[in-house]
Amino acid sequence: MMAVHEPKQRTGFRHLVRMTDDRGIIEHARGAHPRFHTGYCVDDNSRLLIVAVRDKNESQESSTLARIGARFLLDAQRRDGHMHNRMSFERMWQDTATTDDCWGRALWGFGEAVLHSQDMEVKNRCYDGFDVGSLARSDSLRSMCFAALGAASILEVDERSRGAFALLEDVRAMLAFHPNGHGSWQWVEPRLTYANAVIPEAMIACGSALGDNALVTRGLDLLRWLVEQETLNDHFSVTPVGGRGPHDKAPQFDQQPIEVAALADAAMRAGSVTGADEWDDVVHMAGNWFLGNNDAGLSMIDLEHGGGYDGLHENAVNVNQGAESTLAMLSTMQHRSAMWLV
Repeated sequence: MMAVHEPKQRTGFRHLVRMTDDRGIIEHARGAHPRFHTGYCVDDNSRLLIVAVRDKNESQESSTLARIGARFLLDAQRRDGHMHNRMSFERMWQDTATTDDCWGRALWGFGEAVLHSQDMEVKNRCYDGFDVGSLARSDSLRSMCFAALGAASILEVDERSRGAFALLEDVRAMLAFHPNGHGSWQWVEPRLTYANAVIPEAMIACGSALGDNALVTRGLDLLRWLVEQETLNDHFSVTPVGGRGPHDKAPQFDQQPIEVAALADAAMRAGSVTGADEWDDVVHMAGNWFLGNNDAGLSMIDLEHGGGYDGLHENAVNVNQGAESTLAMLSTMQHRSAMWLV
């Protein structure tokens, strides 16, 4: 087994604070320095909101970051529930509002804030944001799955939420149109692409919230299959940025932290539903991937600055520490908090 060295210091939110101004978190970085000209996006500010409200330390930093993330999402939302995604550093929206991934991730962020935030203003405004967003629908499976996670969180707080319930019913119907594969390729798509574990996690979340045990079982089985596909020996060898098909063999590169974070998220939900120890092991493997138990044997964390590296190559890391990668690392380490408190 490859040795994994626990960090001697906590990363905390140092790099998130460096990357975030009063408008939102900057999307890209050069090394540990934000590239301001690249601007902001809803995708990353949704992730920022989720990580901030999950902070068990309830620090002033996380409280401020949660307010910034929530405000960014609410400003991006249109009356029909659609979302802008990209904003320039000059604070001008650069796109047309859609129900692409940014919409689904925003609803996920709203739901997590309603469930976890101790700030009543953030909680109430995000509840309203989810209500508006839940009026819309997407043709994208992943976008709907992201939204389903938010809806499941809303129902934990308000079991009478019609918007959350209707959204989960529509996600369940969409999942029924995406049957599992056959033989050795059990995936619901021809190829693995990105944030793959959100699909089985949405199955588990929908099934649990709607009392559909068959859908929960399907999600657990599909997640087990995905974990097996993305494991090589004793470590994760995850789907690279170009995707992975039935005949592609691991390891492949460039591997993205978001894929590992999605596995950790899904395993945490599976564990909360089943209570099975197997899912604790998956979270542990996800954390260890960032700590160096990966195909290159390299740490994916910059302990000096508190950021997460953007990608894993065969013999090196991409030392840029953008928002997505840093938030993926922090989210995974939050789940692994029994071994390392972020």
